[in-house]
Amino acid sequence: MEKPELIFIASGDLRNSANRTCWPAQAKVEEAVTTAIRKFGYSVRRGHPFDPALGHGFIHSQRHGIEVFRQIPPDAPLIVVEAVWQYSHHVLPGLLTHRGPILTVANWSGQWPGLVGMLNLNASMAKAGIRYSTLWSENFKDQFFLTGLCRWLNGDEVIHDCSHVHALRAVALPEKAETLGRDIGAQLKRDKAIMGVFDEGCMGMYNAIIPDELLYSTGVYKERLSQSALYAEMRRVSKDEAQGVRCWLDGKGMKFHTGVDPEQDLTDDQILEQCKMYVAALRIADEFGCDTIGIQYQQGLKDISAASDLAEGLLNNVDRPPVKDAGGKRVLFENQALPHFNEADECAGLDALVTNRIWRSYELPPETTLHDVRYGEDYQLNGHNEFVWVFEISGAVPPNHFANGYRDAVSERQPPMYFPLGGGTIKGVSKPGEIVWSRVFVQGGKLNVDIGRGRSVKLADSEIERRWSITTPQWPLMNAVLYGVTRDQLMARHKSNHIQVAYAPDSMTAGALLASKAAAMSELGLEVNVCGTCEFQSSM
Repeated sequence: MEKPELIFIASGDLRNSANRTCWPAQAKVEEAVTTAIRKFGYSVRRGHPFDPALGHGFIHSQRHGIEVFRQIPPDAPLIVVEAVWQYSHHVLPGLLTHRGPILTVANWSGQWPGLVGMLNLNASMAKAGIRYSTLWSENFKDQFFLTGLCRWLNGDEVIHDCSHVHALRAVALPEKAETLGRDIGAQLKRDKAIMGVFDEGCMGMYNAIIPDELLYSTGVYKERLSQSALYAEMRRVSKDEAQGVRCWLDGKGMKFHTGVDPEQDLTDDQILEQCKMYVAALRIADEFGCDTIGIQYQQGLKDISAASDLAEGLLNNVDRPPVKDAGGKRVLFENQALPHFNEADECAGLDALVTNRIWRSYELPPETTLHDVRYGEDYQLNGHNEFVWVFEISGAVPPNHFANGYRDAVSERQPPMYFPLGGGTIKGVSKPGEIVWSRVFVQGGKLNVDIGRGRSVKLADSEIERRWSITTPQWPLMNAVLYGVTRDQLMARHKSNHIQVAYAPDSMTAGALLASKAAAMSELGLEVNVCGTCEFQSSM
């Protein structure tokens, strides 16, 4: 029987500067995957050519993706190869109607990053009900990859080990923690809350948009806000107010690495613009009564404003520069974090809101943030070999996540290929400690959440610098170990490029927080799964 021809496609960025920069890495990965496939006797062709005028071979818009899929036989075996961050909506229209088997493949590298792009695409397909298989590899020669590839080429789905996933109904939660969580969930449904969204659909992340009818059942309602309104409000913030925010940060010991070239350096003017965004976001959130907000930034603001990251990290911190209403009469959200969900990821927004309520009920610091699941490697910790993840958000975390708060925070200019108008990050290394991690996602027409425990670990300074050098050195990172979840289990199961984290003071309290959060999510109607180790101590 003649073997079918396989077709490669590669979804890319909407920003051509990123596509051009990342293309050599993509070409190298495609060559390696092609070599592996041909050893099984199959032929491969790209579904779209390299474009010499653009300097890359990526699908670079939704329209381009639709045109590409018109030329692909609908029953052909299709492989989506990703070595870069990509915009899933470029290819979703074609994938939705494609009848042939679909395989997503990413390189195990933190460079651009293909892992993050593939996780987003997988989550978007899961939400859309598209069947797919998925694989990842460091060199595309390892047994894990080749065994999975052989299975897919033979017409079978690639099956991964997901034995770490435990339905909540099969988990015995400690009674006190469960009751507290269910009470908070019931209160949220009864009293309701508002999620302010400054434009949906950041960077094509279809998975990050919660359908209104699903969100309403949790008691949370969207206030659809406009980034143009945010920019207009920024223009009404005075230079003195912005300078006051900057001086407050300087006084706390935060460092800003500035220069004079705005195209390459972080400048004082960029920082002041970011401070104006921070003030404006709080005023709009107050005006509309928002309990949590999310700013898209990419693509809507990137061509008119410095990066949103400084504002986002500050909003998630309890200790932050005070901001009054426009009339100067009230301090807004005084002594509170205003949970912010980066990249307008509404799943992270719901998660952050619930986390904030649970942690505050325990009288614990409620600072929480999402990170990208960026990369990871084995590392020797206390004489034991453990897999240590690199969780690395694309800009800012709450300074409370650093050992010495603002004194450990450094602001560096965002990479020019993503952020043409600059702006600074809140960079640092997340402090060691117990964490609760989670991810809300949409699958099967329902809201789901995976939740587990882990710890942020301290690595040698040289190892931290090495990890930054092979990812994005301007961005904050957390080096994390997840309890009872292997690398491949998380990659197979996780339905997002994002993961939510919050700290606990000790192991026993972490278990209680997990139990309360799981119970609250269940009360809100989510399908809850506890991932990895899920034993609880009796004193909870």
